[in-house]
Amino acid sequence: MAVDESPTNAAAAHRGAPASSGSAPDEAGSAPGEGGADTGDGPGTAGVGAARRERGRGGDALDVLPGDILDWLTARRLVDRDRRHANSPERVLHELVAEQRRQLGQFHRGLDAVQSLLRLVADPQTSGRMTVEAEYFTDRARLRQRLYDLDVLCQGELLCMRGTFPEPEDLADSLEADLAMLARGVTIRLLVSAGAARRPGASRFLSALSDHGAEIRLAAAVPLQLNIVDRRVTVLALHLAEDGSGPPEDILFHSTRLALCFARVFEHHWDVSPPYGRDPGRGEPAEEWTPREREILALLASGAKDEAIARRLGCSERTLRRLLAALVRKLGAESRFAAGVRAARLGLLDGS
Repeated sequence: MAVDESPTNAAAAHRGAPASSGSAPDEAGSAPGEGGADTGDGPGTAGVGAARRERGRGGDALDVLPGDILDWLTARRLVDRDRRHANSPERVLHELVAEQRRQLGQFHRGLDAVQSLLRLVADPQTSGRMTVEAEYFTDRARLRQRLYDLDVLCQGELLCMRGTFPEPEDLADSLEADLAMLARGVTIRLLVSAGAARRPGASRFLSALSDHGAEIRLAAAVPLQLNIVDRRVTVLALHLAEDGSGPPEDILFHSTRLALCFARVFEHHWDVSPPYGRDPGRGEPAEEWTPREREILALLASGAKDEAIARRLGCSERTLRRLLAALVRKLGAESRFAAGVRAARLGLLDGS
């Protein structure tokens, strides 16, 4: 008779156990690989088998397993968070792959933005050179006049990043030029930092632009202060103190290649920023936020109770409840929790 020398039977013979082509349980009811000595695959090897047997018998409780094995299985999603059901390994693998795809997508978007900036650096091995026409400004009044000229010349698209805004009177002049561009069909996309949106007069300016068709999104912070006109001309602030003081330095590049690189940086931050919000269902611009309102929102976000907030503000709890109800309405929310979420998205809690 021929001898079966397959790896399974050979290993079984070496251990002194009878070879078997199947996986029938032994007298104790344990299938090979599901109990007994540790196979070296970690504490989950025996636990997976026990979890499968438990699920096969229709049982939900997995408390028959030791705690360290349950920890191991839960960390790998093979057991649900309540530790009552064994999950399908196929489902777990699909979820892990989907999660990795999402993370890779975010990673590649960041790489694209960095790659765009790297292209600004000249290749030392390149023999040819490109001359870029540039205009340099240290006088904001002259720059503002130059920007008005560019507004008139803009035919298709204006991309803007704003980390700060000028004084309200300058914003009013800028609004008139921006509305004229929108009226003649120019697309305006404006990415604003949360700090800039809180500047005096900013909410009226942004709401007026939004009412006339401009697209506006709010970011926690923006890396640059710039305008990109028709993806051909770029206006870039080189130096600007956070409080708006100090000598301004601005440069204007006449280069399609540079404009396209800066546009990719703009698009990267645009894609991950939420739309600029204001009170839904109201036609007038969003109201300015007072220091007291921001203090209340910050105290709510910190988890302070109504009694503590009222004591901090020096008012009664009844007065505080009226203030809170007004804040919820002003934020266009349906509850205090939703108001807190909206306040965070609008950047009203930053620096509080």
